[in-house]
Amino acid sequence: MKKKYLNESIKLGNKELIVETGKVAKQADGSVVIRYGDTIVLVAAVSGRTAREGLDFFPLTVEYRENSFAAGRIPGNYFRREGRPGEKEILTCRMIDRPVRPLFADGYRFETQIVASVISSDAENDPDVIAITGASCALYLSDIPFENPIAGIRIGLTDGKYLINPTFDERRESDLNLIVAGTEEAICMVECEANEVEEKVMVEALMLAHREIKRLCLWQKELGKALNITKREFVVPELDAHIVADVEKTWTDKLRTALDSTGREKIEVYAGLDDLKKEVVESYPEDDPGARATAGKAFGKLKEKIFREDMLGNKRRPDGRRFSEIRPINCEVGWLPRVHGSALFTRGETQAIVTTTLGTKMDGQFMDDLEKGTVDRRFMLHYNFPPYSVGETGRFGSTSRRETGHGNLARRAIMSVLPEDADFPYTIRIVSDITESNGSSSMASVCGGILSLMDAGVPIKKPVAGVAMGLVMEGNRYAILSDIAGAEDHYGDMDFKVTGTADGITALQMDIKIGGINAMILQEALEQAKKGRMHILDIMAEAIAEPREDISPYAPRIITMQINPEKIRDVIGKGGSVIRSITEETGAKIDIDDDGTISIASADGEAAQAAIARIKAITAEAEIGETYLGTVSRIVDFGAFVEIIPGLDGLLHISEISDRRVKDVRDELKEGQQILVKCIGKEGNKIKLSRRAIINEEKAKASGEGE
Repeated sequence: MKKKYLNESIKLGNKELIVETGKVAKQADGSVVIRYGDTIVLVAAVSGRTAREGLDFFPLTVEYRENSFAAGRIPGNYFRREGRPGEKEILTCRMIDRPVRPLFADGYRFETQIVASVISSDAENDPDVIAITGASCALYLSDIPFENPIAGIRIGLTDGKYLINPTFDERRESDLNLIVAGTEEAICMVECEANEVEEKVMVEALMLAHREIKRLCLWQKELGKALNITKREFVVPELDAHIVADVEKTWTDKLRTALDSTGREKIEVYAGLDDLKKEVVESYPEDDPGARATAGKAFGKLKEKIFREDMLGNKRRPDGRRFSEIRPINCEVGWLPRVHGSALFTRGETQAIVTTTLGTKMDGQFMDDLEKGTVDRRFMLHYNFPPYSVGETGRFGSTSRRETGHGNLARRAIMSVLPEDADFPYTIRIVSDITESNGSSSMASVCGGILSLMDAGVPIKKPVAGVAMGLVMEGNRYAILSDIAGAEDHYGDMDFKVTGTADGITALQMDIKIGGINAMILQEALEQAKKGRMHILDIMAEAIAEPREDISPYAPRIITMQINPEKIRDVIGKGGSVIRSITEETGAKIDIDDDGTISIASADGEAAQAAIARIKAITAEAEIGETYLGTVSRIVDFGAFVEIIPGLDGLLHISEISDRRVKDVRDELKEGQQILVKCIGKEGNKIKLSRRAIINEEKAKASGEGE
């Protein structure tokens, strides 16, 4: 059937958001070209017609690509074409996936793919939030059974004024970079970095975002009516009611006991649950695999039911903690002897070894960027989640999307408290290796990262801590949980990670599985998170209260000096020969900025001073009135050129060679001869020297002594 064409717009912030469908990628189940300013994203969605058997999850994949041609550039890599997705692309994939996935019907097992491609970029409007709304349009304006549209909005905050979808330039001046995705009814996903924003301000920004999201969702529904979309049929599979009732009647008490983790380790609890599930499944005939499969699913649903009943009815968490209680915390710093900074952070059964390494500007990470072309990142945070941290075996390979996402969250949490480059000219790399995991390893990375920074002597502005919050809600009953463990994350209705200093929020990440979370609940959750954060900060201060006075003796010392930018070529030399020789002779790392700022890095103080001396000699300039012991480098009829500083010659005119008339320069001077000369003038790069002035001064001095 030929697809209808549609081109509609809606006012969003100070620009029009335009959606066009029925013109491009018409063989996909759904496709749109979505435009904001001159930034355009093509989004296509396809869902299989045959369900994949044997899966217990929804097979959804999301791909997001930022094409270099969109910004009028050729990729900077060797192959000159787009390669593996970068960090920004991976994070945007996650931002599309997280709000979309829960809105598909439970039991939908048809392979589904969303592909978003940036095909035009105006270097003003970020395509990431546009892609979220575009993905919803591609799904909703198709026959794929995606019944409830979503939208994405970015909120900024400058001088107390909220901005809707701020530009790149506006974001640089903003105290808030808040990305929100949601449905007409509720917020579904939040990503945020902030400059110590108060909890009240954060709630206001979230509510503003949702008002705009609601407008966009209602607009999408009007577009759907205009296209007269008919959704393909999908019936949610139902479990055999008799087996469900039988499992609940027979196994509820045993399952409730097995779920009680008070005083028990996670692995013991999980092993007990696996054994009990096996017992439940095997209680049904071996020759009836359908009944056994249903019993396994009924067991899973019963686990969730008991968890929620205990939480809301009995006001009890699986491990016996109060709702606001944080698990025991232990902090150690400086326990790795040769790294620049280290921390071992343990909270309950979650643990992270976190290290800080200091490097030079040359150690920074260069990344392709649609807005700027290339970005030099001077602060990196890398998060690793090995399978042994959860008692499993697994493959080691490239960094997973989950690891990238968790590392980025921790990086954003810490970034606002780092010193300015001018005050601390180091590249900083934090590595968080998770050694145990039972909930909120990203927040352990934040706390451990701050401890390792202070241990490394990095003069951070303030310590930052993070805590993962949860929510269980049914009707008017709800429970807000601090420092959630793995099971609470899995069965709860909200995963809400908050980081900040004692004065405000620095980062926030939230995924909500249900609708109807109002401002009051958000405010209460943020205030409870603040109390937890303050508790953790106090414990961290017991390990190390402030940054060490000096950096590690194993870290490079960076000394900066300023030279005349016109001298940069002299320091570098032809083909880099001069700077390479200085590095080889001294062992120091040297980096030169275009403004003439030179950074010299070396763990050896003498090596650094030797490099400085070499550079000063190369870049030294003649000063009028100063006397120099120079070497005659070349003789000409009108005078001689004298090297007064390595690589720097001045002209000694024939009239300035002696206090008497000189007929032939060669009668007075020879090449290679060392003579005293005085700088008597400078015109641009031309230096005027005088030997006569020295002779006269000596005569005057001798005459004075004779008197």
